[in-house]
Amino acid sequence: MISSTLRLVPVTPDNFDAVCAVRIHPHQEHLVSPVVKSLAEAYAHGPTAWPRAVVDGDEVVGFAMAFLDIVWDPAKDPEHRRSGLWRLNISAGHQGKGYGRFAVLAVADEIRRRGGTQAYVTWHTGEGSPEPFYLGLGFRLTGEVSGDQPVGVLDLA
Repeated sequence: MISSTLRLVPVTPDNFDAVCAVRIHPHQEHLVSPVVKSLAEAYAHGPTAWPRAVVDGDEVVGFAMAFLDIVWDPAKDPEHRRSGLWRLNISAGHQGKGYGRFAVLAVADEIRRRGGTQAYVTWHTGEGSPEPFYLGLGFRLTGEVSGDQPVGVLDLA
């Protein structure tokens, strides 16, 4: 049951170990990188990355990371900037309770707060793919592919 204190909070020295302890179901490990890799990428990408713990009450139940205002394809359009969901890890024992939905919509709210009108996401296809989850939240396929992953977009207007 989701509490009224559900929120995204910065990753700090106080919650770092709990955030790194977030583990998805073993059958999902091929679909999303571990939190520790995401935190390393956040460090390497500086202000582009927006890593957050998903917290319910005092308990870390997941991890979400956004990418904010990156140039999508400088060769085609150097002014085309995008923001979206980069990573989403919800602890195995907390999946199916609405935490993922909350995290995605909270990231979308942050993008909207910063003036964005669309949120992007990519996902792995195949068994256990989160595609139905993202499409169910209102993302639509753009027809683009990033690496081997389809790109979805959610209009925030």
